[in-house]
Amino acid sequence: METYLQNEALLYGAFIIFVLGMLALDLGVFHRRDHIVSVRESLIWTAVWIILSLAFMAFVYYRYETILPGRGAGAALEFLTGYLIEKSLSIDNVFVFLLIFSYFNVPAQHQHRVLFWGIIGALILRAIFIALGALLIAKFHAIIYLFGAFLVFTGIKMAWAKDKQIHPERNPVLRLFQRMVAVTDDYRGRHFFVREGGKWLATPLFVVLLLVEWSDIIFAVDSIPAIFAVTKDPYIVFTANIFAILGLRSLYFALAGVMRLFHHLHYGLSVILVFVGVKMVLSDIYKIPIGVSLGVVGLIIAVSIAASLIWPREASKPAETNRDLNPKI
Repeated sequence: METYLQNEALLYGAFIIFVLGMLALDLGVFHRRDHIVSVRESLIWTAVWIILSLAFMAFVYYRYETILPGRGAGAALEFLTGYLIEKSLSIDNVFVFLLIFSYFNVPAQHQHRVLFWGIIGALILRAIFIALGALLIAKFHAIIYLFGAFLVFTGIKMAWAKDKQIHPERNPVLRLFQRMVAVTDDYRGRHFFVREGGKWLATPLFVVLLLVEWSDIIFAVDSIPAIFAVTKDPYIVFTANIFAILGLRSLYFALAGVMRLFHHLHYGLSVILVFVGVKMVLSDIYKIPIGVSLGVVGLIIAVSIAASLIWPREASKPAETNRDLNPKI
């Protein structure tokens, strides 16, 4: 037992070191200076993260096949399905990022910096949520039915939500923050905090970071239970989730300009949530094969994207954006 725990700690430690190394390479080498991320650059990084994810899936196969012969293929499919679910749900998160950046008129050259530190916070929060979720399922098996019912409810609610809008000025976290901390009237370059008149002031860029973190917490409430419907293996849940999050920044810059084209995508995401919720509720009665789950999720995403392209949204007036960088709330 002690040897097993040591091996598990080594695996988690090696993975975390790999993630930190990639993030250091990203910020310290490729994005040392703030710049506007081009579509070409974002597509390259998106491809890099997808390739790394698929390479890690091969490692998952090797690791589990070595420990338990015959388990490797199932573990690899669980990783791929979980990764695909998390990736598809993160697309909705990209849309929220776009609305937040538009509302606060965040300079394009600083958006990567906000998303980078936002991802750092998201990685920490996701790790905590996954650990709590695994613990709850292990201690209270019946909670899996609660998770499943919640996903079904969320999926149905998402299908009825039309023309999603966000109102940052109503966010309770932002309201509390601005009552406690003074915020500058405009941006101060790439800085989150500045010292002026002997006082430390937050900048609107930090306000945006705060909202990005808050939005990820909200989305994690859906995505974490969803991946537990695929597998209850904490290592697969953790790594698949982290890989999906790591590629979120490049995905944002790749999709930001065309997000509004995929107006039927939220229907696909709602169906996915309902499907994984039903899968979770029925897990003790009938286990839907992981290969079937992977095929269903992939088909739903493909159909919703195709439907968006075949039946485009009617032209409408562009949404108004807020020009006041420090709204009085």
